[in-house]
Amino acid sequence: MPDPTYHLNGAFKPTAKRRADLDGPDFFPTPAWATRALIDNETFEGEIWECACGDGEMARVLMEAGHRVRATDLYPRGFGQSGVDFLASQDVADNIVTNPPYNVAEAFVAQGLKRARKKFALLLRLAFLEGANRAKTIFLIHPPSRVWVFSERITFYMKDAARSGSGTTAYAWFVWDKAAPPGTELRWLKPGYKAKSR
Repeated sequence: MPDPTYHLNGAFKPTAKRRADLDGPDFFPTPAWATRALIDNETFEGEIWECACGDGEMARVLMEAGHRVRATDLYPRGFGQSGVDFLASQDVADNIVTNPPYNVAEAFVAQGLKRARKKFALLLRLAFLEGANRAKTIFLIHPPSRVWVFSERITFYMKDAARSGSGTTAYAWFVWDKAAPPGTELRWLKPGYKAKSR
């Protein structure tokens, strides 16, 4: 059966072997080192809402760093509160940090800007910066305060899949900071986070 999330708006996901898992689309846990790179370079005051928590990979790193974390997901994956549709939620939080399903990333940006009091951080493909539609609907209206580009490639694996090969897609943390002055800073994350995780 073909992946229902593979062909989106006439475009294809960059990795041909990517497919949905049986419990819902786009479940590719975030490697812990990718979350550590964010919290080493961004400070968060107050609670963090991880609103697409999956099995808790990102939430655990945030908690280990001493943050108070609320973890929710639309699907039951054994961690946090399931059945919570972030895109329909009226809840607010001091901060929101997540790796959203790629096929609804733009909707997560729109919702996150409404629901985060202080900071909103999304892990996205660097190519998210491209596109005339996103320029009109996001970047020219609500540009991120900082874009943290990974110097190392992140490899996303489906849950319990064998770890082999390396990623071919560039990623970055996009951070909207409501206390920051207008404009976007482009920054690079220092190499070494991936190596420390081995």
